[in-house]
Amino acid sequence: MSLDSSVFVHEKAICESESIGPGSKIWAFAHILPGAVVGSDCNISNHVFIESDCQIGNRVVLKVGVQVYDRVVLEDEVFVGPGTVFSNDPAPRVAHRTDPKDWLPTLVRRGASLGAGVTVVCGVVVDEYAFVGAGSVVTRDVPAHALVVGNPARRLGWVCVCGQRLDDELRCGCGREFTHQEEKQGLQLK
Repeated sequence: MSLDSSVFVHEKAICESESIGPGSKIWAFAHILPGAVVGSDCNISNHVFIESDCQIGNRVVLKVGVQVYDRVVLEDEVFVGPGTVFSNDPAPRVAHRTDPKDWLPTLVRRGASLGAGVTVVCGVVVDEYAFVGAGSVVTRDVPAHALVVGNPARRLGWVCVCGQRLDDELRCGCGREFTHQEEKQGLQLK
């Protein structure tokens, strides 16, 4: 296997993929299966598992113990907190296995953040710059810039690109202002 010389793979990591972008770091006890795609300048922490049919964008951070299963796509600049788990099988059974072609894809869009211990049920989209609070269970789509918490995760407010909570007029202390789109789409910059 030949990776770019700027890729760091800890001696106790298992990296079976040849698709690791320049500048990425893979730490001890992480396991990346063949066929997985990891972009540039990513930080794959200790004990992270990434299955074969996954795409990880550029500048993505996966903290300790994250589990990323087949059919999950994480776009650029996504943050995934420690112990977060993604799923892919809508009806897991040992005796009656679901055909992998029937597994549901999950998409986490650019700039979204998932706190520690989040569970993401398959088949959902976490839209751009959404923020999922620690310990939440995501069972349905999360709109752009939404702040969601709980089990199941529900919208508690809105967040800026910078990660700060917006006020009632959808303004941030950083100076950005937002307007509502349709509820499913969340917010957009003015």
